[in-house]
Amino acid sequence: MEFLLIASAHFVALLSPGPDFFLILQTSLRMPLKYAFAVCCGIAAANGLYLFFAVTGLEAIREMNTLMEALKYLGGGYLVYIGILLLKAPARPIDERGQTSFIRSRHLGKQFMIGFMSAILNPKNAVFYLSLFTAMVSPHTPLLQRAAYGVWMTAMVLVWDTFLAAVLSGKRIRNGLSSWVFYLEKTAGIILCFFGIMMSRH
Repeated sequence: MEFLLIASAHFVALLSPGPDFFLILQTSLRMPLKYAFAVCCGIAAANGLYLFFAVTGLEAIREMNTLMEALKYLGGGYLVYIGILLLKAPARPIDERGQTSFIRSRHLGKQFMIGFMSAILNPKNAVFYLSLFTAMVSPHTPLLQRAAYGVWMTAMVLVWDTFLAAVLSGKRIRNGLSSWVFYLEKTAGIILCFFGIMMSRH
């Protein structure tokens, strides 16, 4: 029962579009699928790190006001930075490989870090996982069982995000959105800037 409650709450949270979704969206539409997968792996790795903190009982991190404030401003600034990069990106069509010269110089490691930094600098991720374990996991639950919860949720983040990336990278979706990619990219940039500003203010 405990696992079902945690898994359900976590999946509902996954369905809510946040900054990570818009990163996956623009990467999937502009670049080959492997680069979108790299972003997804970075996001999952950051979530896994926060889950490690939650599993090992490091709820005290939530009480470190200075650290949380730093995460808030760093995360907000990072999202605004990525948003501005998207807003400044030139209007160029997707070529046969789904790339543009604006992104061609990037590599898998860089895309991984973009996803990782987006998720690790979002203090809401830390608060969510720590709150989830505090509210729904009994203090008597064995460490191995809590670790299994963490592995499951990390895997679900990766599975869900890679599913989204695969769908958005599909030929039919790309062809249908090819004339709208520029506007979608600018919209994603505006939304990421908005998320960044709101994160820094709250």
